[in-house]
Amino acid sequence: MTKMKFAATCLFGLEKFVGETIDMLGYKRLETIEGRVYFEGDESAVARCNINFRCAEKLFIILDEFEATTFDALFEGTKAIPWEKYIGKNDAFPVKGHCIKSALHSIPDCQRIVKKAIVDKLYKAYKTDFLPETKAKIQIEFFILRDKAAIMIDTSGAGLYKRGYRQGTNDAPIRETLAAALALISRPRNDVLFWDPLCGSGTIPIEAAMILKNVAPGINRSFAAEEFDFIPKHLWDEARSEAKNAERECNFEIWGSDIDPEVIELARENASRAGVGDCINFFVADVADIETHGKRGTVVCNPPYGERLMDVADAERLYRVMGKAMKRLENWQLYVITSNEYFEKHFGRTADKKRKLYNGMLKCNYYQYYKN
Repeated sequence: MTKMKFAATCLFGLEKFVGETIDMLGYKRLETIEGRVYFEGDESAVARCNINFRCAEKLFIILDEFEATTFDALFEGTKAIPWEKYIGKNDAFPVKGHCIKSALHSIPDCQRIVKKAIVDKLYKAYKTDFLPETKAKIQIEFFILRDKAAIMIDTSGAGLYKRGYRQGTNDAPIRETLAAALALISRPRNDVLFWDPLCGSGTIPIEAAMILKNVAPGINRSFAAEEFDFIPKHLWDEARSEAKNAERECNFEIWGSDIDPEVIELARENASRAGVGDCINFFVADVADIETHGKRGTVVCNPPYGERLMDVADAERLYRVMGKAMKRLENWQLYVITSNEYFEKHFGRTADKKRKLYNGMLKCNYYQYYKN
């Protein structure tokens, strides 16, 4: 198979988990920067990585990289790529991208230049002066960082956080990729109860169950590259079969509770679509009533920040209720993500560790308590 270079993008702070998946799948990591992990692989990586990435947002094939301090350099570097290998005569190829700390900073102008370079190359390759762009969509992206341009193809289509199971959500759902990272950081395991007492529509418990059952997050969705002629179709069947064969039994205990009966019903429906409906105990309960039930456990939760669901004062009152209630959880580990800078003050305890993460564009801290 042909060796390719890839870029996996992710929320800031999740690069470690993306890299570990690349290692697990047997591909070679090259470089990691904020929000991106670069690696080498063959065509199989397009299917296997899209299906198995838990914490990445997109997977790109990097077609070429070159210095681009002028529009002429961007045009010539783009035109030098053998586009006929990737884009059919009737395929659509929209262009978008980003410019960071570079001489070329006008995104619309860069889009126009890249598009024109591709069109000129395809006109010559297909001996035509018209490209209808009516068939498969091949999204072209440029990423110009410190005057170095990367010209890429988006293989994912919809963001990888869109697993396909979350058709019903509460008003402020956490992104699935971040929820998976929160669960991974807490080290979920078969002999320790995993509990989200503010579970909303169930994303954190569902992602934890998928991790413990080893359900590939992309097993039930489609990807843009499935329509690409230059990616063999059999690779997708093989990757899905491999992922399905790697699933494990539900030999673990996960709970999700919330004070709102309607969101608990949504959570049950979402878990069923994710293939872990029989692995999670969802029930209605107030976080103020949380107790150990004689079990050893870990709490992982994403309480309201005061950004959307309630005002800051209400959120801080909730943190005080949580702090008082969770004192009852002796020998449990606690993990809480919030953007509120005064969480520890209201919770009543200083965290053993804080980790900076981003919930979308919102900077948060992940507060970790190892001993109660």
